[in-house]
Formats: sequence, C-alpha cells, structure tokens
Amino acid sequence: MSDGDLQRLASEFVAIDVETANADLASICQVGIAVFRGGCLAETFCTLIDPGDYFDPVNVSIHGIDAGRVRGAPRWAEVSEQIRPLLAERVVAHHTAFDRAAFRRAAETCGTGEISCRWLDTARVVRRAWPAQFGARGYGLGNVTKELGIEFRHHDALEDARAAGEVLLRAIQDTGIELLAWFQRVEQSIHGGSSGRDSIVRDGPDDGPLHGEVVVFTGRLSIPRAEAADLAAAVGCDVAAGVTKDTTLLVVGDQDILRLSGEAKSSKHRKAEALILRGQQLRIVGESDFRRIVALQGI
Repeated sequence: MSDGDLQRLASEFVAIDVETANADLASICQVGIAVFRGGCLAETFCTLIDPGDYFDPVNVSIHGIDAGRVRGAPRWAEVSEQIRPLLAERVVAHHTAFDRAAFRRAAETCGTGEISCRWLDTARVVRRAWPAQFGARGYGLGNVTKELGIEFRHHDALEDARAAGEVLLRAIQDTGIELLAWFQRVEQSIHGGSSGRDSIVRDGPDDGPLHGEVVVFTGRLSIPRAEAADLAAAVGCDVAAGVTKDTTLLVVGDQDILRLSGEAKSSKHRKAEALILRGQQLRIVGESDFRRIVALQGI
C-alpha cells in the first residue's frame, strides 16, 4: 500500500447501516452509506432494495419499509456493484456486528463476492472510549447517541450510518486515538472479566467483541444449547434463560425461522416481538446467522 493510500485511510472512513425485511440477515431492504473526510460528512448514498423475500410485520414496525415501498427497487446484486467503489479498500464503520454480517450474507446469497475493506465495529470502540458510561443502559446506537447528544432518525439506514460515523468521530476526539489506531485498541482488554460454564446462563467477559449483548436462545438448534451458550460467551455476550427487558438478541433455530410466517413461534419469540413493538432495542436472528456473527469476531 502506497503512502498516499495510507494517508487517505488515516483521514477518511465510510459508515454503513442496513435494514432487513425479516430475521434473515440476507434480506437487506435498505442500505445507507455516509462518507466522512477530514472529520466532516462529505458524501452520502442511500437506496431501498428489493430483498426478494417476505417482510415480517415486526421488522416493518421498526423501519416502516414494506413490500410496496421496495416495488421496482434494485436487487442486492446491482446495489453491491454501485457501492463497491465507495467501500473498497477503505475503513468501514458499523455499529455492532449485524451490518457486517448482513453484507456477508447478502454477498453469499447473491454470489456477488465480498467487498475488500477494513471493518471497524463502533460498538467495540464505544466500550473502550467510555468504558463506564454506557454499561447500565447498553451499547445500542440509540442509547449511545442520546448520551452523546447526537440527533438522528433511528432505523433509517442513512441516518443510522451517519450517527455511527459521528460516534466514531467523537471517540477519536475524546480519546485522542487516531482512526487506524482503533483497530489495535478494539482488540485490547477493557478491564478483564470471566465467564461461567456450569449452566445455560453465561456471563461473557467484558472485553469480548460483543460485550453488552444479552442473548437468549429458542427453538431447535443444530448444536446443544450449552455449546451455543459457550459460543456466545466466548465473544462477550451474556446468556440468559428467558426474554426480559434486558434482552438484546434472540437467536432462533433455523428450522423455526423457516416457519416465521406461520403460527409456530415459541413463547420467547412472541415475547421478544412484543418487547420490540414497545420500543425495546432487541434483534431476532437465526442460529446460522448468529454463528456467522460469532465467526466474524475471529475468536
């Protein structure tokens, strides 16, 4: 990489966000991109996408996008080629692991190939920039931006991307840690921790890449429930037995995901949907997508 390329990487980054039609992370129905140069928003891109999949009412209630709105919109294969020049070989910021995993799932599903870039999870940045500030309220984008005084319209992909970029800029400003140095910092410990392994409940280490996520499993998984809990704890998630106001992620067995349009949802699944409808920051994903997210953490 040339000196000019390194200088560009050090002075600019791209923030991204996606919305999905249902619990399958490949069902991207909107993507937003915010390009930051020299500490300022310089360029934006946003489009609706036809995911070629059904729209779950719960997802629609969150972002307001339904089948009617994406009628005539491009598919992911076309959009990925449009955005490739904006992302290729750049630092790409995303808040929590879900957006990165969705990009990978969509690329796998459409056969478009992944875009070569350097992914930086701003939720991991937040946990190190302000280690004591957000623990009780969680590291979701809504909580973080509220505390930092960043105004935006949540669950619009472009607004979420812009907000994630502004969070990263604030972290750089408050800590003095430059953009490229954050790749090393997010791999370092916050202040230690340990995990329990004697039951289905786990306390993930607080320096894990997904620390702050409270995970609950439901449905028929492909591996023993205790093994799934170990995987979650290994990347920093706390694992709970039931869905509560603290739950941030419900992982549903893939066989159950296939029946989402029917009436076979578990009581945990129905409770999670009810909490989402009341405004709780809680995401529902399939087991295979969750395992992809874990694998992306490199642990």
